[in-house]
Amino acid sequence: MSGKRYPEEFKIEAVKQVVDRGHSVSSVATRLDITTHSLYAWIKKYGPDSSTHNEQSDAQAEIRRLQKELKRVTDERDILKKAAVDSICQCNTPFNYGRCE
Repeated sequence: MSGKRYPEEFKIEAVKQVVDRGHSVSSVATRLDITTHSLYAWIKKYGPDSSTHNEQSDAQAEIRRLQKELKRVTDERDILKKAAVDSICQCNTPFNYGRCE
């Protein structure tokens, strides 16, 4: 007697309905045709206090940090690239443009 298997996205969405939207466990379980026991287990696994949720938050924080670092490094690269183009004739100041000696 094996139970029905649900995709992880389905489980996470069911948990969001209870945790984020404030619906009762019994109403969500009835609406989705699942047992309340399963929904409570999913809340324990995917809820805000779960290690999975914390890992996702940590991963999202790491992504934000890396995006900021990428922007900073890209800006630095663009500045250096512009300086290299400007200094081909050793004319690196705005007053010396077009005058190479």
